[in-house]
Amino acid sequence: MPTFYVSDEIHADVLAELNTLGQVHLGYGTDAVRYEDVRTDIDAVLLRAERFDREKIEASPRLRIIARHGVGTDNVDIQAATDASVWVTTTPGSNSRAVAEHVFALLLSLARKVPYGTAQTTAGHWAAAKPNMNGFELHSRTLGLLGFGNIARMVATIAQGFGMHVLVHDPFVQGSIIQAAGAAPATLDQVIAGSDVLSLHMPLTDQTARIIGTDALARMKRGAVLINTSRGGLIDELALAQALQNGHLAGAGLDVLEGESMDMKDPIAYSKIQIAEVPNLIVTPHVAGQSKEAFFAAGTGAPQAIQQALAGQRPDHAVNNIAAPAPA
Repeated sequence: MPTFYVSDEIHADVLAELNTLGQVHLGYGTDAVRYEDVRTDIDAVLLRAERFDREKIEASPRLRIIARHGVGTDNVDIQAATDASVWVTTTPGSNSRAVAEHVFALLLSLARKVPYGTAQTTAGHWAAAKPNMNGFELHSRTLGLLGFGNIARMVATIAQGFGMHVLVHDPFVQGSIIQAAGAAPATLDQVIAGSDVLSLHMPLTDQTARIIGTDALARMKRGAVLINTSRGGLIDELALAQALQNGHLAGAGLDVLEGESMDMKDPIAYSKIQIAEVPNLIVTPHVAGQSKEAFFAAGTGAPQAIQQALAGQRPDHAVNNIAAPAPA
């Protein structure tokens, strides 16, 4: 019977399915165990926020697959997994709509100053808050998208429902595809300088790290809004804080922080931004993809990949290539 490790909370139905397939160790809850204490017994990992580096992978002699609950693999050493003949899989598309809708949860909260209004009203300042609550409408504004994958395309569709104009920069997507989606292809500089709202939808690579830094922020329109539901390392957080505090940007909504590269479960400890000191900043704890529907969809894809890997097959949505071993 195979043994599984589940790093963080998953849907109850998915956990029930795993329990029918083998023994399950949980990295969360009242029965939580440390991976290091069970690593020699683990055949498969269903992974959310925990980091799996080379040391952890190489210390797991039975490990055959790390199945990510979601689409990102920043917390997995892909090369180490490949070297150890361990599959790494994702569940693409499972949370695209949830993330796209969260973009607008952040954007509308900033546009209509919802956090400020809530705080003031809760504190008993109903009348005093009203003069400071003049926000802006999305209609006829320009939304700039850096990246045009599944999530960004849904964002573009929603934006057009608000009557927004959409500019897109993605060097890997043909202009005709962007135009067919009702958006306009543009250069990187055109999107940065021409957008009232800039939303990031790129992977974090050596080329995209801190792509929104001091220079890019200075080129953005005064009064623009920045949204990032992608990867924290895309933004220079100190430069962003300065742009918010000096009034160049009207606001920013972040679901990700650069500190997640250090500790996905507690990135605030490594954040360059003193969040409480920047009132026009909204930060959510990397939950854009955590709708009830997405939570279930992401979870259901992982057990299937695990079963395929343990049967000696190439699992669906593998992000690496290994010579699959014969089934145990």
